[in-house]
Amino acid sequence: MKTHSTPVRVSAARRLFAALGAGIAMTALFAAPAVQAEDLHVMNSGGFTAAYKLLLPRFEAASGDHVGTAWGPSMGKAPEAIPNRLARGEPADAVIMVGYALDDLIKAGKVRADSRVELADSRIGVVVKAGDTVPDVGTPEKLKAALLAARSVAYSDSASGVYVERELFKKLGIAEQMQGKAVMVQKTPVAEKVAAGDYALGLQQVSELLPVKGIAFAGKIPESLQSVTRFAGGVPVNAQHPEEAMKLLKYMAAPAVAKDVESTGLDPLAH
Repeated sequence: MKTHSTPVRVSAARRLFAALGAGIAMTALFAAPAVQAEDLHVMNSGGFTAAYKLLLPRFEAASGDHVGTAWGPSMGKAPEAIPNRLARGEPADAVIMVGYALDDLIKAGKVRADSRVELADSRIGVVVKAGDTVPDVGTPEKLKAALLAARSVAYSDSASGVYVERELFKKLGIAEQMQGKAVMVQKTPVAEKVAAGDYALGLQQVSELLPVKGIAFAGKIPESLQSVTRFAGGVPVNAQHPEEAMKLLKYMAAPAVAKDVESTGLDPLAH
C-alpha cells in the first residue's frame, strides 16, 4: 500500500521555510556562535539612527553581544563628531556615518579600507506642522510654489542643509526670495522646530524627519533635485572586536532587513 506521508512532509517544510523568511537569513549570519558574548562599541551618526535603533535589539538577541552606542555627526568641529571622537582615542569597534566622511577616515588610516559596508541611501524630504495644509512637492514647480508660499523655511546644518542653501534654492531660481525667511537650524532636528511652530516648512533627510511627532510628511523632493546621501559603516583599525563588528554591519546591510530599513525613510541598497 502506497503512503503519501513524504509529499505531505515536504509541503509542510516548504510552508515553514516560507514563513520563517528573513529570520532564516538572519540566523545564517550567526551560524557559528561566538565562544562568549562581547561588548561592542559603535559610533553612529544621525541619518541612520532610526534604522539602527530598530535593528540593534535583533542583532543583540541573535549574536549574544551587547552594543554600546556613542552618537555624533559624521563631520564638523563638534566634540561629538565621529572623527573627533576617534582622534581623542575613544573606543570604537564600528562606525556608521555618511559615506564620503567614512572615506576620509579610510584615507587617513583610521578605518580599515577592507571593512567598508554600504548600508543605505538617504534622500531629502519636506514636512509641515501636523494639522497644517500639506503641500504637494512632487514636481520642481510644485516644490518651488510651496517654498515661496511658506511664511518661513528651516533646513538642517548637515550635508542636506548645505545642499539646500547652496544649490537647491538656486536650481529653483528662488535664492533671493528665500533670503531672510529660510534659516539653517543648528543641532536641533528640523522637524522638532516645525512641530513647535517655529517654522512653517522644513527640509531634512527623510529618516530624520519621520521619527518626530507633531509633523505631517509632504514627501521627498523631486528626484531631479535630490541630493542623495550614502550611509556606510566600517571598522576602525584599533577595534577590539573587528569580527563581531563586521557581523553587525553586514546584518544591517542584509537583504533580509531591507524592508525594515525602508520603513525608517531610508532607501535600502539590498532587496
